[in-house]
Amino acid sequence: MKTEFWRITLDTNPEDCNLHCIMCEENSPHSTFREQLFKQTGLRRRVMPLDWIEPILQQAAKLGVVEVIPTTMGDPLVSNHIELIAKIAPKLGMKLNITHNGTFPHKSAREWANLIVPITSDIKISWNGGTAITAERIMNGIDFNKAVQDVREFISVRDEWVATTGKYCSVTFQLTFLKSNMHELEGIIQLAASLGVDRIKGHHVWTHFPALERESFKSDAHGILQWNSIVGKANKWIEKYPGKNGKSIRLEGFYELSYLPTDEIPDHFNCPFLGKELWVSALGDVSPCCAPDEQRKALGNFGNISVKSLKEIAEGENYLHLLNNYKQEKLCKKCNMRKPAANSCC
Repeated sequence: MKTEFWRITLDTNPEDCNLHCIMCEENSPHSTFREQLFKQTGLRRRVMPLDWIEPILQQAAKLGVVEVIPTTMGDPLVSNHIELIAKIAPKLGMKLNITHNGTFPHKSAREWANLIVPITSDIKISWNGGTAITAERIMNGIDFNKAVQDVREFISVRDEWVATTGKYCSVTFQLTFLKSNMHELEGIIQLAASLGVDRIKGHHVWTHFPALERESFKSDAHGILQWNSIVGKANKWIEKYPGKNGKSIRLEGFYELSYLPTDEIPDHFNCPFLGKELWVSALGDVSPCCAPDEQRKALGNFGNISVKSLKEIAEGENYLHLLNNYKQEKLCKKCNMRKPAANSCC
């Protein structure tokens, strides 16, 4: 495999979030991550120094990177890193790609949209229910009705921007596939279409905690049959509920599962990240993918930006070995993020 890097994620503030979603590795009510972090490092929270950001992005630009994702562990709009990234990235020819929990802290949704829309390719808004009772149970701390209003306001600014400039920032609902929310998928699609959302994207839950095992469709053969039925219905629902522009919402990650829970992922399911994206942690460690923090450590030590450049890491022996042999790795054999060759993930 060749490397053709185009995107980088800076996990600037992984513990900073105003919600406690049940499936979050760091901030879930089920998580003991913070206690373990303190025991292991003496840190209560990890925060990337602001003066690291520009050098990292400059190095990334030299690798060919054209898009930067502010933190996906934690929420990017909670910290002040986002505004610095928003100033630096466009000067280097980079767009932002944002994953956000839908709460729009510190500013109104309109104010955030005015900052984000002109410099962003896509904003992925975490969305985990078609009703308040389901969404608020999964995303502890969210006000579902306010989130709907805020998304509507954000998209109105986006639409004004498109009408004025002809440029586009897409809006995505990002789902975690759970047995306790996918019964509301039709309602999610209907709501997304009415708001002007462009895409619904998702992945199966990472079972970080025993409490999440019952949420996974991949846990048994019956769950897989349930999931495959949902996929068939989803493709009908996007036709039933066209978007504001008359076009169907795009679905990503909605493909049938053909293997049993005990099976390894089929060989034709490929990694969408290796050779294309890099992750830099708040402490400077570089990772090859977005697998759960503790699990991806099993893939090896690739280097820290305080010691090596991104180029040195990407051309290093450990990274190139993984790039060409990842399908033999225990974690990769079961990875929720690998996709059939015909599917994309961004």
